[in-house]
Amino acid sequence: MNATQHNATAKRGNHVPSFDPVLDWIVLRIRLRAQRRVLWLRHLWESGDMGEKNALNIHEVVDHVLQANDTPTNEAAWYEETPSLLPLNEQLREVEDAIATDETSRFKRMVFLFGLNEVEVDLLQTCLALHLDPELERVFSYLQDHTHRGYVTAMLVAKLFAHPYNLASHSLHSLFTWELVASKSGNRTEPAMYQCDAHIALWLLGKDPIDEHLIGKAKFIDPKAVLADWPFEEAQAYCTRLFQQNAYQRIRLRVQGAIGGGRKTFAATLAWQFGQPLMVVDLDKVAPDAWTKTYIRAQRMAYLGGFALAWTGEKLMEQTWPELIAPIQLQFLIHSDNTPPKPIKGVVDISFTLSPLRIETREKLWYELVPASSKWAIEDFDHIVKRYKVTVGQLVEVAEKGVESPEEAREVLRASTRHRLGKLAQVLDCPFSWDDLVLSDSLKRYLEDFVFEARTRESLWERPEAKRIFPHGKGLMALFTGSPGTGKTMAAQVIADELALDLFRIDLSSVISKYIGETSKHIDQILSEAKHMHALLLFDEADTLFGKRTDIKDAHDRYANSDTNYLLQAIEHYPGVAILASNKKSNIDSAFLRRLRYVFDFPKPNAEQRQAIWTKVMGELVDKEEMNALEVPLRKLAKQVELTGAQIKNSILSALFISQREGKPLGMNHLLLGLERELMKEGRRISLDAQKRIKN
Repeated sequence: MNATQHNATAKRGNHVPSFDPVLDWIVLRIRLRAQRRVLWLRHLWESGDMGEKNALNIHEVVDHVLQANDTPTNEAAWYEETPSLLPLNEQLREVEDAIATDETSRFKRMVFLFGLNEVEVDLLQTCLALHLDPELERVFSYLQDHTHRGYVTAMLVAKLFAHPYNLASHSLHSLFTWELVASKSGNRTEPAMYQCDAHIALWLLGKDPIDEHLIGKAKFIDPKAVLADWPFEEAQAYCTRLFQQNAYQRIRLRVQGAIGGGRKTFAATLAWQFGQPLMVVDLDKVAPDAWTKTYIRAQRMAYLGGFALAWTGEKLMEQTWPELIAPIQLQFLIHSDNTPPKPIKGVVDISFTLSPLRIETREKLWYELVPASSKWAIEDFDHIVKRYKVTVGQLVEVAEKGVESPEEAREVLRASTRHRLGKLAQVLDCPFSWDDLVLSDSLKRYLEDFVFEARTRESLWERPEAKRIFPHGKGLMALFTGSPGTGKTMAAQVIADELALDLFRIDLSSVISKYIGETSKHIDQILSEAKHMHALLLFDEADTLFGKRTDIKDAHDRYANSDTNYLLQAIEHYPGVAILASNKKSNIDSAFLRRLRYVFDFPKPNAEQRQAIWTKVMGELVDKEEMNALEVPLRKLAKQVELTGAQIKNSILSALFISQREGKPLGMNHLLLGLERELMKEGRRISLDAQKRIKN
């Protein structure tokens, strides 16, 4: 700034100098233009022929004078022809030249980024000057001849800068679309008020806060070391190639994968490779009617800050992306499903999936993030690494909770995903072991084979040869068939306990909906969530959806078959472990049976097995003397009365409460009464002769 400019700066009133001299020049520019305008209005007033009218109504005379002579042409001519204004004009030219030649200020950058035209710049500078120098309020009131109009109006800007009175005749699209200036409508007699956006003012002052509209919805993610399992080099090369082909190409990169799988870190690290920090906006925290405003404010912040944007949330793929503004060059969509986003004209969409971490990577991360794991027994560590397909986020949670033992680690991991199925599934306790199952040796051996595969299959599916030969073979599914109470659920509980997984029971009869498309939606939600959980799924009443398909007689039959087809395909692609239970194998669709390698039939127990069940359950509930007294009659009971395991357990439970009510030790009379209640459900009874034979 030269000497003249320096002297002029001293005439800014009480305006506090900012960190950026350009802002000071802007305030000075508005002051100088206001000063000239005041002198022009006084000139008109002094040259008017008021006569006696002046004493009666000075406003009427001034209005008459201004209407006749206050034109941009007359005003500009007077400024040039009045010698006393030469110093003022020179100061104004020097200030405006300094602003025009500026190439480094934030204001200049904003004008370039949002493509503001001359009228938009003048309007924004006037609003900014008032924001920085509140004393201008009194000046604006004077210039507009109204004590309550000390704010920026279209007429004020038009008069200060010799623009046409109707600013709307000029394009103000960028200024208002990007919300750099806010417009507040007045009443019928008052013009609209223009104000500089508060966040824009702070940014121009050198501050970089999060826009108040994005507080609680947006945060910055730091870049970190790249995991070898990530398709990072591929993504970087793809983006680089697009930018080399077109330096202004806009890219929207979809990053799919499990929650906690490093998707945001992947995006932040990739953005950093192009010199851009990453801000993530969570759409689940954005009200539906605030989407457009959130989108604009986030894009605006990204332009001003020079960073990339990422969007996340369950509502992400439902959004219609506004086309009223050009989006930032590099954006990310962080989500879990395969639903494609709605396209944006001129934006290239790319997709990358962060697959579950390989066993080798998980092992390294356990040692790195959870040092206590290095002291665990080899078999415990090996089980956790291979069985739990953990994400980076889950490992961080384990570390933050100070886990010391493998048991604690397993519980933290299971708890971290237990909530994800919500009301679509019920968590079952798993208190049983192999010793509690009373099954044939062959059936138990087959179940053990199933458990072994569930434990070790991850190593096989990481081999490229296996992936090629069995492209859809990662999932492990079994069908349990048999009458109610034959041990299907208990077997599932034993398997879940052996695998250290949570057991979720899904009643398919409750998942089926009469509304078209709802059944498939529920199934998709269950499988999509479950594949990222440490869970074993038990689909109960499987024949309600996997049953034989019907002949198509109406629309409901067609959609029912469609749901079955959808589920058959979804099951093939499900990578987890699941068990389906049905009371009748004959009801299951043969097309579904062909897709299963494990089908287990649970028959009703024979006499020997029934005796084992009676003995096992009773042995845990009564003392040794009572058990010895009941040994012979229990053998007879098991031989004479056909029951399932569940019926035996229910009979014993009823007998226990009967004995407690009578205040006597549990005896055969109590057991027979409990059994009678159970058989009545099926319309069966034990004859008196049979009861006598059992007792004697």
